Parts: sequence; structure tokens; C-alpha cells
Amino acid sequence: MLSAVIFFSAQANAGISVSIEKPSYPSKLLWGDTHVHTHLSADAYPLGSRTTPDEAYRFAKGEKIISNGLVAQLAIPLDFLMVSDHAENMGVFPRLAAGDPSLLKTELGKTIFEKLKNLPLADEVLTSKTEQEFRTGADALSDGKALKASGFMIDKEFKQNVWHSVVDMAEKHNDPGSFTTFSGYEYSSGGLHRNVLFAGGAEDTKRIIPFSSNDSKNPEDLWSFLKEYIETTGSGVISIPHNSNLSGGKMFTSETFDGLPLTRDYALTRSSLEPIVEVTQIKGDSETHPLLSPDDEFASFEDAWWDVMSSYRNKNSSSVSEKKIAERSFVRSALKTGLDSQVDIAVNPFQFGVIGSTDSHTGLATANEANFWGKMATDQPNPFRAARSSIYSASGYAAVWATENTRDAIFSAMKRREVYATTGPRIILRFFGGWDFEDDDASNPNIAEIGYTKGVPMGGELMMDQQEGVPHLLIAAMREPDGANLDRLQVIKGWRDQQGNVHERVYDVVWSGERAIQDNGKLPPVKSSVNLAIADYRNTVGSPSLEITWRDPAFRPDEPAFYYARVLQIPTPRWNTYDASVYKATIKSPSSDPWGRRMGTPPTVIQERAYSSPIWYKPK
Repeated sequence: MLSAVIFFSAQANAGISVSIEKPSYPSKLLWGDTHVHTHLSADAYPLGSRTTPDEAYRFAKGEKIISNGLVAQLAIPLDFLMVSDHAENMGVFPRLAAGDPSLLKTELGKTIFEKLKNLPLADEVLTSKTEQEFRTGADALSDGKALKASGFMIDKEFKQNVWHSVVDMAEKHNDPGSFTTFSGYEYSSGGLHRNVLFAGGAEDTKRIIPFSSNDSKNPEDLWSFLKEYIETTGSGVISIPHNSNLSGGKMFTSETFDGLPLTRDYALTRSSLEPIVEVTQIKGDSETHPLLSPDDEFASFEDAWWDVMSSYRNKNSSSVSEKKIAERSFVRSALKTGLDSQVDIAVNPFQFGVIGSTDSHTGLATANEANFWGKMATDQPNPFRAARSSIYSASGYAAVWATENTRDAIFSAMKRREVYATTGPRIILRFFGGWDFEDDDASNPNIAEIGYTKGVPMGGELMMDQQEGVPHLLIAAMREPDGANLDRLQVIKGWRDQQGNVHERVYDVVWSGERAIQDNGKLPPVKSSVNLAIADYRNTVGSPSLEITWRDPAFRPDEPAFYYARVLQIPTPRWNTYDASVYKATIKSPSSDPWGRRMGTPPTVIQERAYSSPIWYKPK
């Protein structure tokens, strides 16, 4: 059985009041999304989204809203949210459509205004009577995406007014202790996308105008801007990289933007300003890929977008190998690269924790397969979307272990990397590293207190202890109260040997049922209880909770390493399977991806998961 501390946190999140003495360590598990776009984004409004930041916050708080004629509501509200509209052309399109004179005075403004008027309405497309009618309307709306790069010459006053409205809306909905908001935006530069999250209030955040790729396509210039903000205001800010799987090998390189070797100053800046990375979202998973982890049977999770972009790169005769591109695009490889940097320049630029978020462009932070509202407006529920949008998945959320639900507490947790990611389910996860955990600590009702007393939490560092010499990992996971059971709990280890080679290994450390590790070193898959015909599953397999005190059997004190936990659920229906049941329709394979290339059959089931932030071991 898991700890009372974890159990109480889960109950509290479900709205059940529990009276316990306030502990001195982070005991509140908070759920949120730091990556939601509204109609202010230049790739949202032209594609049919009309959801405002106000509606996005109200939805996250559990209110019903109308999105393109459809009623939307979260079954369980979130604890925090950041609206992260693109800085590039932020707010231009809704103001242009409303007839803003400052935008209509140019020929470009007049041209785009007419094009916007000729686009179909998303609610009309979503109520199409036939698949062909839907495809025609959706394709017409998709053409609106080309408008996002329109070269508007927007003056400082316009940018400032839009940004101030963003900040004001975040302040309006911030309710310390109950619901937390952050002012922020997305910086988008050719596969090097970041969400910028500000910890302070309006007094600080209104001093700036968002730094965008129109100012510089070099993320290092963004960092300089953020460092100046910190020095000027004394307030906190972080940059959160995302969609590394689609970065084309640019996100986690061993060189600067200009192609120079990494320096100590570069690594210090990056590790300070980018303490967390978004590892999973609607556009797929960025943990790892079979090219990089051929012995990991779960490495191909929701990787359709990688395959699409791989096809695109190969078509254009990339001179860099696909494996090399992958190494620079996925999180596990970046963590291994960081071990090299730690030795070479004495600082690890990739010592980051992980979160999930949605990247929703509908303003709706939905990450539940049974309540998926898509990425763009035309991906919202309708009988025909599965044949067009199955490349997307309903993911993910950010989980934060904090002392309270406030900006300061959540931001502090992000800075110390005491956060984790899920692909949507609110799996409860504790992960500690130490030298003297005992076997029964994992089942102790005070597991959190033991973890903090004897070791370090996820995101922490473990230094060599001469007395013990073998890291102990204390891990406990529990399904969400009304969710699917758990299949297994794994430890992923990466390390650098004395010859300078980096390695990885996946350990199945505890699992449900009576299965046993086979001669090939693999654990047999858990049985599936999914009934595709009715889009249902049963918790007749799996376990409600899994816990263990695990010791690294291959530890060497002279080898730097990292460890993180991966929790797998039992198989459950994917959103397209729910659609087939709801609409009484055959699940159709998309005939092509968004660029017109033929796609394979989408999965009908999904094995959802949670990823902890790593714990790093550093030799003396």
C-alpha cells in the first residue's frame, strides 16, 4: 500500500478535505498545463479557434464553455495553467478580423482581412453531414495556417497592449491557494520552440514586450533577454523547450546555435534558465525512439510525427544520419549527452526535469483520451476527425510536488526539478534516491517523510557516500482514483563509463500479476482487457499501486549516471476508438499526413505512462 501522504494528496485533489498536520516537505501534488494557445495565436485564429484566454482559464478551473458550438468541460479541474500564445504576431488576427484601423491601413492588412472573411467557420465544418464535406471544410481552414507568417509591421504600442491584456487576464484568474496562473508566451524558432514562464506579477511582467523569433532566431539571444529581465526586476522566469521530437536534431546539440563548441558559461546559462523540458504533448512523445533505444520495447510510443518528419527529411536528402538527428531530438539521449558535458566542461547543460503539457490550439487543456478535443479547431469531436487527425494523441499534463498552490511554490518546484510528466492520466508518483533506504520503506505510510529525510527527491543530485556505495531508489506509484491500473514500474539508467562511452538500460523493477522475467531478460506484456467494440476496459488486470526499494545491481562508483522512473498503465482505448464507439463508425486510417504523404494505421489502444524527473549520481 502506498503512503498516507500520497493517498491524502490524491484525495485532496479530488475535492475531499483531509485534516493532517502540515509537513515541512512538498506534500501537495498539483496538476497543470503550461502550453495552451487561444485565439491570440497566429496559427490558431486563422484555423478556426475562437476561444479567449478568459475562457481557457475558466475551462481549466472546471467551468463549462462553448467551443465552436460544442459544450466542453473538464471532469476534474486543473490546479494551474499558463496561456502560452505565440509571441510572433500575437493578437493580430482577432484584432484584424474586428477591423482594427492600425492593421487595415496597409495593403497587407486589407488582403489578409479579406482572406479571413472567406475562411469557413469551424462550427460549420464540425457539423458537416458527410466525410467529404468535412474534409473540404477542414482543408480550407488548414489553408489559414499559411497566414501566420504574414509579415505585419506591428508597432511597439500594439504589442504592448496585447501583452498587457494577456498579463491582466492571468492576474484576474490567479487565486493563490486554489488556482494558479502564470503569465507567459511561446517563442517559436525553426524547431527550437520554448514556452517562457514568468513567476512574478503584473508589476514585473508588464515591463517587457515578449521577445520573439522576429527579434532573433537564436535561443541564446532569448536567454540574454531573460537574464536581463531577472537582473532588472529581481523576479523569476524560465524557458521550457518542447517538441524536441520535431526539432530536426536542433534541440539538444553539443554546439551553440552558431556551431561553436559548448562553453561552461553556455551550460550554466542553459541549465539555470531551462530546468525543465516538456517531454510529451499532443504532437507526440519525446522520451526516446527505437533508433536510439532498440532494446526498449516501449520506445515507439506515439511517434507518428517523428516518422512524418523523417520522411520529409529523407525526401529532402538530409546529409545527417537519421540516428544522429534522433540523438539530438529526444530527451533520454540528451540526458546521456549531458553526462559527457559534465566531464568535458564541468557543467551539465541538459540536467533538466520533465513535464507534460498539451500544446492545445483550442484553448482547452484536455489530455484524457476519452475527452480529447484535438489540437486545432477541426480536430474537436466530430464523426470524421479520426481519419484526419489520428497522428495526434491526447497528451499530457505537468505534475508538480509543491508546498502550496501558489506561483512561488510551483515555480520553486520547477526550478528544483521536483516535477514529472504524464501522458494524461493523473498517476501519483514519488521517486527518491539515497544510500540507506530499507526494503520496507516503500510500503511505509510515511514514505515521503522517509524519502526526504534519508535521500533526495526527483530532480536532485546524489553524491558518493563511502559508507554505502550503492544507490537505493525509493519509488511508489498509484493509479488515479478512477483510472486504469498499473502494468509495471521501470527504472531507466544512463551512465558514462571510464572509456567515455555512454550507455542506457531499462530495468523492470516491480510489476503486476504473477509474471516473471524471461530468459531474454524481458517481462511478458500485461494482458489487455480492452473491448474495442464498446471502447471499454476493465481493471481485472494490473495493480492499483506499485512500490519498491531498488538497488542498482551494476553500479560503479567512478561512473556518473542518471536514473528516472517510468510507470506504465495497462492498455486502454485510444481516443479514435472512443470516437468509433460514440459515432458508431468504422475507424478509418488517415489516407495521408498533413503534408500529403500516406500514413499507416493508427493505434486503437494506448499504454499511457508517467515519467519522473531524473536523479543524477555524481562521483566525487
